Amino acid sequence: MIFLTFPDGARREFHEGVTGREVAEGIAKSLAKRTVAMALDGALADLSDTITRDARIEFVSRDDPRALELIRHDCAHVLAEAVQTLFPGTQVTIGPVIENGFYYDFARPEPFTPDDFSAIEAKMREIIARDKPFTKEVWSRDKAKQVFSDKGEAFKIELIDAIPGGEDLKIYAQGDWFDLCRGPHMTSTGKVGGAFKLMKVAGAYWRGDSRNPMLTRIYGTAWATQEDLDRYLKQLEEAERRDHRRLGREMSLFHFQEEGPGVVFWHPKGWTIFQELIAYMRRRLKADYEEVNAPQVLDKALWETSGHWETFRENMFVTETEDERAFVLKPMNCPGHIQIFKHGLKSYRDLPLRLAEIGSVLRYEPSGALHGLMRVRAFTQDDAHIFCTEEQIAAECLKINDLIVGTYADFGFESLVVKLSTRPDKRVGSDALWDHAEDVMRRLLDDIAARSGGRIKTGINPGEGAFYGPKFEYVLRDAIGRDWQCGTTQVDFNLPERFGAFYVDHDGQKKTPVMIHRAICGSMERFLGILIEHYAGHFPLWLAPVQAVVATITAEADPYAADVLAALRGAGLRAEPDLRNEKINYKVREHSLAKVPALLVVGRKEAAERTVSVRRLGSQEQRTMPLDAALRALAEEAVPPDLRRAVGPVGPGEPEAHLTLDSHHGVGPA
Repeated sequence: MIFLTFPDGARREFHEGVTGREVAEGIAKSLAKRTVAMALDGALADLSDTITRDARIEFVSRDDPRALELIRHDCAHVLAEAVQTLFPGTQVTIGPVIENGFYYDFARPEPFTPDDFSAIEAKMREIIARDKPFTKEVWSRDKAKQVFSDKGEAFKIELIDAIPGGEDLKIYAQGDWFDLCRGPHMTSTGKVGGAFKLMKVAGAYWRGDSRNPMLTRIYGTAWATQEDLDRYLKQLEEAERRDHRRLGREMSLFHFQEEGPGVVFWHPKGWTIFQELIAYMRRRLKADYEEVNAPQVLDKALWETSGHWETFRENMFVTETEDERAFVLKPMNCPGHIQIFKHGLKSYRDLPLRLAEIGSVLRYEPSGALHGLMRVRAFTQDDAHIFCTEEQIAAECLKINDLIVGTYADFGFESLVVKLSTRPDKRVGSDALWDHAEDVMRRLLDDIAARSGGRIKTGINPGEGAFYGPKFEYVLRDAIGRDWQCGTTQVDFNLPERFGAFYVDHDGQKKTPVMIHRAICGSMERFLGILIEHYAGHFPLWLAPVQAVVATITAEADPYAADVLAALRGAGLRAEPDLRNEKINYKVREHSLAKVPALLVVGRKEAAERTVSVRRLGSQEQRTMPLDAALRALAEEAVPPDLRRAVGPVGPGEPEAHLTLDSHHGVGPA
């Protein structure tokens, strides 16, 4: 007999080998009808699976968030059946679930195109309407290879040969169609529902190797409801409108070219934003951190000591000199910062010692992985390492947390998730050290959630830690609901010991410091790419590369426009003139497309009255106001948020001017 524990804590006895469906039916026929899978000790399983051990059991309905992966997995199988029905002779290979959907790779002499989608989707709906049950069998290797060989499925035979000898070969059928699959699946094809869509096709080498045949990959998305699908498609449409690569071209911020794959060519406007971002970060760090700069090129031996050579070699740029010494272009700052810490004797009184560097690093990324500013080979890190005692870990991590959360809030990111990433399979250090580090960080994770009053959500990423220690990952949500992992805090008991770093404790004994790695933006390039899309190019005034343009209605106003421009620049604003002989509506449209936050229009009347007509980006309203009031309002609005907090309330009269000028330059559609 076995005992099953239910979500309400009830514990019941069953005969060994009972299926999940039998258990559900024993409780209520209605429960069994709405259940699509079960979870045993948290792991999803087929409802028809037999249960042979004591376990915690949960019944998963189709509207359970855990069922979404099953919906997409089943939809991939439905896609494969539809393709092989419509295009006989097509071989199916693999069809995994991915973020927001799935794909399936097919081998066919003539590649598929989006023109094929309507017919494939129609056939998929037919298969779903048949509502055939998913059934599972375990086959011998010989039988599986023979059956797939008879079907002409050479890729499946190769997959069978790659499965370890001790693993079962599971075959899932939906009516007459079947496939090799690990599972699990829902109870029938009808549970997939109609909220799916085929998205695009791409070429993909078999097993990612260019020496292998080229396959056609069909991508799809599937959701629990049509509302969820519509919401996702709208998000994609909005993401396309906000794509930082397109906006980067339209706003002339940066470009990429073949001669420098994965490196950014910054244009003046883009470099202005980038430098504003760096200046902001330097101001935030100034009170607590000492800024340093570690060498860009270091001997391979240093990376061998750190463990990076063994665990990170494929991502390193390596060069060799004539004397046959191998050097690495630094992919991270940790080893260099340890050398700075080691230079000179350190006492416990010197701790915590916080070393920050906003410096360039280089990491090799495959060409296919490069993606605008989001994935580059050369980037800038707002990196720091805190050397401290074990007793100081909690206070330092909480201090870092407050810095990260406050920084994100300054850029309009309020929704945050903090995840603890635990030990990976490939790691350095003893299990005892990892146990200790993870225990410390689990307690800190609870503290972070409690301090936020529930505003910050928390979670666990099993096996996703750095090779030298567990870490917190800070995930922010942008204006259209996408999540981005940016900041990290990593507690490291390993690297200082590997490099022989120590401090002299109060008892005169040498002790190894704990090293906390932390980044806030992470890659500054990627963070700026996120900001471009978050704001849809409509930056808050303090970040905008051009904050104001003075545009003339008539050439008679040119002298006054020059005065206005000088006054704007004198107030510290980044301003440009537009004195062209063009209609004012043309100028307004052009500068709106360029995402200029404020347009100051001047003509004969404005020149005579010393006023300006102000039009804000995203607003059709134009307001005429005295030049001095406009200058005060713009100058006050252009103060970065960290300096605004430091300065405190503005002077008399300024709030009214600010409110008159201020516009919604937040995160909605611009």
